[in-house]
Amino acid sequence: MKKKILIVLGVILLLFICLIAYYVVVDLNQEKKLKKELDEIYEMTNQENIDVDKIYERLDKIVTKDDYAKVEEAFKQYLKDNFDNSLKIAEILSDERLVTILTANNYLEDGKEFIETKKYIETTRNELENCKQKYNEFFTEEKAMSYIENKNLDSYYVDLYKDEFVGDIESENDDKTVENSINDIIELLDISEEVINLLANNPDSWEINGEYIEFNNNSLSEQYDELINKLS
Repeated sequence: MKKKILIVLGVILLLFICLIAYYVVVDLNQEKKLKKELDEIYEMTNQENIDVDKIYERLDKIVTKDDYAKVEEAFKQYLKDNFDNSLKIAEILSDERLVTILTANNYLEDGKEFIETKKYIETTRNELENCKQKYNEFFTEEKAMSYIENKNLDSYYVDLYKDEFVGDIESENDDKTVENSINDIIELLDISEEVINLLANNPDSWEINGEYIEFNNNSLSEQYDELINKLS
């Protein structure tokens, strides 16, 4: 009888060990799958010709399960929000209207009060300032970790998110290329605004002749030239 009991206990113990081993293997596979998924997304974002639609399609899809899915969802949302902001910056910086503000054609179309031009300058500058602030915030541990908060996850999964996917994120923002580019455009807008205000405040002192602006006031002409030279 005792022998039978020992055999039964042994079988139960073996089944229990097998069950634990099964869940360990499942967990390891989920973690491996998650890391592979995010590595492939990083590769997509580092390509020379980025396919924006495919990246968003990948970010909107969850490939893992259970708690790993929560980790995946959190980090993909972080990446998506960061990507949204970066695309907004790129859209503003590549706007052709930036280089047409101080052209004879714009002076003719929107002068001499320049209502639309002033509105465009103010809106664009505010958007850039906002995007720059968001861009810098995204490269802080506090911002990145905020996406995993309130997920009711065990510390293991929070640590996985932090150690494997967030890492030393603040050091990744040492490159100031994006911030400097934004600041350059803001400076362009500031100078352009000074020029537009100068023209709007002196509507009777200038006219457009072909592709050029002509002044009947030397002082005003010198002020205009001085401001334009700041852009070179």
